[in-house]
Amino acid sequence: MNGERQDVWGMTRDLAAAAADAHSGRAAHTVHGGHEATLRQTVIALRGGAGLAEHENPGEATLLVLEGRVRLTSAAAPQELGKGELLAVPADRHALEALEDSVVLLTVAKLPA
Repeated sequence: MNGERQDVWGMTRDLAAAAADAHSGRAAHTVHGGHEATLRQTVIALRGGAGLAEHENPGEATLLVLEGRVRLTSAAAPQELGKGELLAVPADRHALEALEDSVVLLTVAKLPA
């Protein structure tokens, strides 16, 4: 990103359209950072019913719902989030499912290796 402004709402529309057409039902774009950076922000669009399989949390993370409704499941009770809601992602294994067509902003600060 390097100080460049990005149109997240335009990206949300574009990724939602891409997810609707994708076999996997999802599309994503990293807006800041990357696998080599400590801080990474990724916009992820999910078609209703699509999701991210259970996986480890690589560090501290938050999930902000930009559009739609999602369910985050972990060892703790499942949590449903709607547009505008923010959640700190649990440190344990977790999964994400779109209850309807959805777009989220995932922010991750990786733990030191």
